[in-house]
Formats: sequence, C-alpha cells, structure tokens
Amino acid sequence: MTTFGRSDDLEGAEFVGANLRGARFRDSDLTGVVVRGSEIAGIELDSPWLTEGDGSLLVNGVDIVPLVDAALNDRFPGRAQRRASDPEGLRSAWAALEQTWEGTLARVAGMPEGTVEESVAGEWSFSQTLRHLVMATDTWLGKAVLRAEQPYHPLGLANAGAEEDGLDLSPFTTEAPSYPDVLRARSERVRMVRDFLGQVTPAVLAEPRTNPWAPQHAETVLSCLHTILEEEWEHHRYAVRDLDALEARPG
Repeated sequence: MTTFGRSDDLEGAEFVGANLRGARFRDSDLTGVVVRGSEIAGIELDSPWLTEGDGSLLVNGVDIVPLVDAALNDRFPGRAQRRASDPEGLRSAWAALEQTWEGTLARVAGMPEGTVEESVAGEWSFSQTLRHLVMATDTWLGKAVLRAEQPYHPLGLANAGAEEDGLDLSPFTTEAPSYPDVLRARSERVRMVRDFLGQVTPAVLAEPRTNPWAPQHAETVLSCLHTILEEEWEHHRYAVRDLDALEARPG
C-alpha cells in the first residue's frame, strides 16, 4: 500500500478515475475537499472537530453537521451539556460525564481479560485512551488553567507528533503501565476536575489563559474547560466504538 506523509504535499491535487477503495486518511487536512460523481458507499468519516467548529459538511447539498450533533446527543445523554457556560452548568456537565464513564468502565470490567489492551484498526486501546485523557487533563487544567510548572503525570499518553508541537516527553514513562495503575491515575485527574469545578466562580471562568499548544491564540478558563469536556466526550465515543467492534468479533 502506498503511504503519503507530512512531507507529501497533495494540496489542490485532482483525482480523476482514481481507485481509492480502502484508502485510510489519518491526521490529514481534508478541508474543502470536493467529491463529485464518485461512488462513496460505505465511506466512514470520523472527525472530532466536526461538531465543535463553525464549518459545514455537505452531502448532496445538505449540511449534515447539525444532524450529526443531534444524533450524538441522543446517543450519549449528557453530551449536550458540554458547552455549559456557568459554574453550575459545568458541574452538571462533568457529573453527567463521570456517570457515563462509570458505566463504560463497568462494561469493560465484565469483558474478557486483556480487552483493555486490545487495539482496533491501529487505534488506541482502552487503557491507552484513559492514559491520553490523563495527559489532556494535565495539559488543559494543570498547565493552561492552573499554570503548573510541571503538570504531567508519568502515565499520561500524548498524541503522535506531540514532541514536534513542542511537548517535552521526558515526564512520561516509556513502559506500558498496568491497568490498575492507569485507573488510579485517571481517577486522580477526574477528581481534580471535579474539585476545580466545585469552587470555580464566573469571574475565574472569564480569566485569560495561554493556549498550551498555540500561545498566539487567546483562551479563557472557560474555553479550556470546554476543551477538556470535548476531549472526554470524543474519546469516550472512540472507546465505545472500539468496544463494540471487539464484542462483535466472531468467538
């Protein structure tokens, strides 16, 4: 299979009569791509930013972004609260998220031993997903909001390419931790967010902060908290998707 990476610039390329059956696009910029008169049956699109920005996704002239957002809210009760803008709303949003994750953790606990370490189609395992959420909390609460000098738990897991974006990977372990250790680290970070929301005020929510990945972009405490909620819901969706796939495998 031919692989194109960051060094390959295909911007503005035109594919006519090309066979892209089974092609996979990961961490790629497909903004403004136009597909016309082509067979697209079975295409799967998964973009965590689809319902968070101001963009659109047209299918036969119909913007399906609002439809996708509404369907995900129906599928995951509590997700609609992720953009709450006041302290009480944020506390309610986090409580709903905790309840959702508790149900998923209980589901995983009842699955065959080793399930938490299994990957589906090269995606993160369930354990790795929890480790990434530890890292995301440390980035957006510990570093951005609380301005901790070294906020990172050693079991956190960064995205591929994070070092290129300026993240110092030295605080993180290079060994695969045990699942109970991951659960403890995750529980600590969940409690950290809960405790912060328990005492946050409207004035604090409006305070300016520095974007940990792009300092040139203005943030507020509220927008950082929204990013945490978005990360949580999107990675929960990924986790459930892959658990469904693992359960559907032939015995």
